[in-house]
Amino acid sequence: MASKKAFVVKTTDYRAIIFYIFSIRSIRGYSMIRQIVKIDTEKCNGCGICAEACHEAAIGIVDGKATLLRDDYCDGMGNCLPACPSGAIAFEEREAAAYDEKAVKANQAAGTGQRAGTEPGTGSAGQKTAQAGSTGTVESRLSQWPVQIKLAPVKAPFFDQARLLVSADCGAYAYGNFHNEFMKGRITLIGCPKLDQTDYSEKLTEIFKGNDIKSVTVVRMEVPCCGGIENAVIAALKNCVASSGKIIPWEAVTLSVKGELLEG
Repeated sequence: MASKKAFVVKTTDYRAIIFYIFSIRSIRGYSMIRQIVKIDTEKCNGCGICAEACHEAAIGIVDGKATLLRDDYCDGMGNCLPACPSGAIAFEEREAAAYDEKAVKANQAAGTGQRAGTEPGTGSAGQKTAQAGSTGTVESRLSQWPVQIKLAPVKAPFFDQARLLVSADCGAYAYGNFHNEFMKGRITLIGCPKLDQTDYSEKLTEIFKGNDIKSVTVVRMEVPCCGGIENAVIAALKNCVASSGKIIPWEAVTLSVKGELLEG
């Protein structure tokens, strides 16, 4: 009995030592099998909602797609899952670095936490402009109300001889000089084709046909979901030509998720 008891004690000690060793390895950044988020880039539309929902700044937008930036920033709690409108995020169990709360807090304290619209180690151009600029108040260039496409009337005095701006609502937040460069001297209509889940082309067709619109400028983000607002304007312009023969000059401007003007 004595020898058996001694054997049990040794076995218990052995298991405790192994458990302790693996715990220490995990704490020090070694990999382990654990639950972590997985992002399907085919389904991802680059909206950035998941990055905003991730309190640990583990997700960012890289090349227009949501990306898990560091395994050890992901706590596996899944706050980003219900936030994703396209079902691009799921859980998986794989070998990954252990969640490192200290690293997350250090990253946040340093002000380098990755949010939607920036790549690792960079801030948006808008952020840089704000940091470098003066503290003076920037004058709003909004000249009419309402501003949402869904809420705007199809005919109004402010549309008479208007230079019209039709913009993705993200644009004003991504581009620091948006008011002066795009809104100044224009009537502004904004919308998000992904969140509104509606076809803007019918409303825009009525606006184009029923008012003396001089020109249309479309401002969109580079992410795929923003293509809907440009396509809606194109469809409305075609409808206008087909029904009334009216041709309205237009242009499209694309902004990067870093707040920069893209060529072409």
